Parts: sequence; C-alpha cells; structure tokens
Amino acid sequence: MTETSEPRVAVIVVAAGSGTRLGAATPKAFVPVGGVTLLGRSLHSVLGMSEHAQVIIVAPSEFVDDARVIAADVAGAAAAAVTVVAGGETRQQSVLAGLDRVQDSAQVVLVHDAARALTPSALFERVIAEVDARGHGVVPGLPVSDTVKRVDARDDIVETVDRSALSAVQTPQGYPKGDLVEAYARAREEATDDAALVSASGRRVSVVAGDPMAFKITTPWDLRRAEELVSRPDDSPRIGVGTDTHGFDPVAELWLAGLHWPGEAGLAGHSDGDAVSHAITDALLSAAGLGDIGGTFGTDDPRFQGAHGEVFVREARRLVENAGFRVGNVAVQVIGNRPRFAARRHEAEALLSEFVGAPVSISATTTDGLGFTGRGEGVAVIATALLLHNAGAVSRSDT
Repeated sequence: MTETSEPRVAVIVVAAGSGTRLGAATPKAFVPVGGVTLLGRSLHSVLGMSEHAQVIIVAPSEFVDDARVIAADVAGAAAAAVTVVAGGETRQQSVLAGLDRVQDSAQVVLVHDAARALTPSALFERVIAEVDARGHGVVPGLPVSDTVKRVDARDDIVETVDRSALSAVQTPQGYPKGDLVEAYARAREEATDDAALVSASGRRVSVVAGDPMAFKITTPWDLRRAEELVSRPDDSPRIGVGTDTHGFDPVAELWLAGLHWPGEAGLAGHSDGDAVSHAITDALLSAAGLGDIGGTFGTDDPRFQGAHGEVFVREARRLVENAGFRVGNVAVQVIGNRPRFAARRHEAEALLSEFVGAPVSISATTTDGLGFTGRGEGVAVIATALLLHNAGAVSRSDT
C-alpha cells in the first residue's frame, strides 16, 4: 500500500451479523476457515491493496475486543489504520456506525461483508478505480447463469425472467463518500444492500465485473466450499522484487545489511537508512501481495524514526508467515562504490538469514563510474525474495 497521512479511501468491513443460517456457535465473521477467521481473511484482502486505506471493522458489541485482536494480528505495524466499532441490530445500522467513523479525508468509501472472505484484493482495487473513473457508485456483480422463474404464493410458475438483465451483486461496493452519506441520511426503510439505498436517493449506481471468489459464506455448504478452496495444495512459488536507494549523509553512522560500519559515511533516511534491509522488506511484502514498506510502516511514522533494518525485516517476515507463506530464500544485489562488502559479506549474510529465517545471499558491484552510485553519492539495492505457500494458512492466493 502507498502510505499517505490522510487516506482518501475508507473500507467498512461489516462483521456484525449473527450467522444464524451458518449454524455456528459464534457470529459468522469469527468462524475459522482453514484456521483463519472469515474476518481475518477479509482483512488480509483489504490490507493487500496497493492503496493505503482507513479500515473500519463493525463487529457485534460483545466481540469488539476479539475483532481488535484479529486486526492487530493481521495488520501488524499497520494496525493503527484499523478501527473497530460496535454494530447495530441490522446491517444498515452497522454500516451507519462504520460510516460515522470515516475520516474527513476519505473521498471513496467501500462497504464489504466479512462473510465474502475470499474476495481477492484485486476486486477492491477494481472497484476503487471504477468509482474514480465514473464518479458514481459501483458494485461488483456476476451474470446470472441459472434460468430464473417468477412464482406465485402457491409456488406455481408465473413467468420466466430474462436473465440477461440480471446480475448477482457482491461486495465490496464503492461510492463517492457524499453519495453514501446522503443515502443513509435519507433512508427510512431497511434495504438489503447499500446500492438500494444509494439508488433510492436518486444517485446512479453501475455494476462492474465481479469475481467468483467473492461468494458469500452463509450456509454450512458455503463454509465447506470455502474450506475446500483454501485447503487445495498450492506449492507455486511467489517471487517479489524490492529496491531501495539512499544518498550518503556524512554526519550519520552507516548501517547496511544489518551491520554497523564504523568510519563510513551513513545513509540519509527516516530510519537508519539501511537500504539492504529496506529492499529485502519490500521484496518479502511484494511476493506475498502485502503492499510495500511505505504502506506497512509509514515513512512519516515517528515510531520508526532511526529504527534499524532488523525491525522492518523481522516484521515483514511475521506478516508474510501470517499470510500463509514461508521464505525460501532472498538474493540481494548492492550497487555502489562503498562500503567494500567482500570482508563482511558472510557476516552480513548470516545476520540477515537469521532475520529472514531463510538463506540470504549478497553480491556487490559498481557501475564503472556511471550514475549517482558511480559518483559515490549513494547506494542502490535490489532484492529478490522467493516465498513458498504453507498449506492450510491464509495467503493472497487464497484470498
């Protein structure tokens, strides 16, 4: 996710339903699928967007604390961007409770049902892009494939409905914030979704292409289907690339590849400027579909001012493992005239391997005097990370 101090997108994740039809002992959003709750899987998808967003979870009042624990576990260092509020007796009341907490900076608001837990991050991004392009509300939908019949009170067929004019709508549904706020202010009756309220207020709403994985988990059959989908073997490797560049700062100490380099000019940056650690962090997050270092940690977050690279790499590893992956290996290419890596390469590789929990290899090169690195103005780093899927855990391929 690309970090901004005031996000222009807000996502309301509705997790306040009782889930009576599911027959579970807990509210539906807190039922596990493949060892991860529906709410947890939904948050993985939301936080996997490339754009930083304010996230508001609406949970049953007695499960607010549980929702906060799930949010902290999934979001990690980005948990500050997630707010949890108590919902109401109806879905409409719950969405309104979330809408009341949307920041003033938000221009686009998405409403998503936690029960659609396998919705891919790409669908969230598609909805945002369509709202931006069209300037009005959009909802994802799929064509109706079954023949649809209209029946009377005795269940006798009255007519066959033209399915070409029908769409089975999903979430996330996205709207300009003003349209959604106005629709809820005018609402006098309960509606089955937000599109009905926005349309009733006179605002336009369009249907865009949905995704089969965004199906709603409502019945025990749906839950079994979800379990089968997330338990499918998936050993396909995931590869991510991360880059980082820092200029030299003569008054700073040099920290690079997790090591302190006495007597060398340091690298400028909000943290310690460790370009190797930052590139590794980006590569890990990229491979798992978890955004980038700026969106996860925040380049202007005072908590990370002066923080060493180890902090970022270890947290990226935790997020990657929490998302259902393990690190296979990481390869790093350092580009610059200094410091000289040869004498400390093995030391750096051993330390970074400890941080990552997998082999890390480092190579270093120069650019034969070309460019800012050739002129000795700074260091550039390219890192490539290989991730392998852990069966039974949530991952971006599942969600």
